[in-house]
Amino acid sequence: MTAININRRRFMQIGSLGVGANLVEPTWTEAKATPNSSQSELNVGQNVVRMTGDGLGLTPIDTASLWTTLATETGIKRDNYSIGGTVADLESYFAKVLGKERAVFFPTGTLANHLAVRALSNGTGRTIVQAESHLFNDSGDCVQNLSGITLMPLAPGRSTFRLDEVRDVVQRTASGRVARPVSVISLETPVRRRFGEMFDETEMQRITTFAKHEGINLHLDGARLFLQSAYTGKDVADYARPFDTVYVSLYKYFNAPSGAILAGTHSLLKNMYHARRMFGSGLPSAWPFAAIAHHYAPNFVKRFHRAVTVSKSFFNSIDDHESFSVDPFVNGTNLFRLRVSNVDLGSFRSRLSACGVILGPLRSSDRSFLLSVNETWNHMSSTELHDIFIDSLNT
Repeated sequence: MTAININRRRFMQIGSLGVGANLVEPTWTEAKATPNSSQSELNVGQNVVRMTGDGLGLTPIDTASLWTTLATETGIKRDNYSIGGTVADLESYFAKVLGKERAVFFPTGTLANHLAVRALSNGTGRTIVQAESHLFNDSGDCVQNLSGITLMPLAPGRSTFRLDEVRDVVQRTASGRVARPVSVISLETPVRRRFGEMFDETEMQRITTFAKHEGINLHLDGARLFLQSAYTGKDVADYARPFDTVYVSLYKYFNAPSGAILAGTHSLLKNMYHARRMFGSGLPSAWPFAAIAHHYAPNFVKRFHRAVTVSKSFFNSIDDHESFSVDPFVNGTNLFRLRVSNVDLGSFRSRLSACGVILGPLRSSDRSFLLSVNETWNHMSSTELHDIFIDSLNT
């Protein structure tokens, strides 16, 4: 086998292809890496734009190559059962960025959310959540079954519950024949089950103020919080500030194979590694996850904001064409609905793929595509994307 030497910038060109790499064979431009080169320094038009998923979509080969590059060029320090080394560096970084005293690595967001609520409730009381939240719908009732904490879902079909709804639950639970007061309120924003819709900021402020007054602890499921920050311009630390704990995903857009960060006070998290291991998640080696997330996290919001700018310009131009309709979601973030008329959609999708633009699957119910803005949108200009879409209408 012939060895291939890949410098950092060349790897980032390869890694940015993701799932589209088997569909298109682009022409590479060699570039010399510098000590300050980063994943944002890409030659426009050289790479695939994946209009699906939140991240780059790294393949196993991409990931393995990046580990090698990071180990040889910047160094990776081993951890011991998820403690120390590169894992500790990642935890320190996120604690600072989120404005918290401490941060702890978890292999999954499900466990991070669970143990945050478990710690904040101190084993008693009830927790208010959104009926559409990940914690209530997609975590196998872990909080209820494994920690005996009752979840109180509010606002079915909505991303935001109101302060009056919270007050009602707080009053009812505290005044029952057997008092089981609300000890935690958990908020998720953006809400994936609501296509990236954000929790209303005014209601969030009212609810967090009320909770502090009532002595109710607060948890923020901010799995995609950095995406939201890129759209609103509000710093992630400002979002996290009212909350006792905040969870952020490491794999959704920081491209780690798996992983999560839970940040909060030092007193709450200093012994969290015991609970993490009790639930079977004190991984002997977590550096493979931490190293990649730590590589992509710095300057992410700035890079993602560039992608948002490209997408907005592209949507404005394409929406003027009679064959295209782009529909945003109310109070949404990086998800959009694309409808294309007067063309065979399968053939249209294939022609886009041949030009380096990858769409997700066709939604059969309304024959639309769900578009997701991610960092790969920085690989082409809005004008290039517009021209590719128009040209791909032709049979």
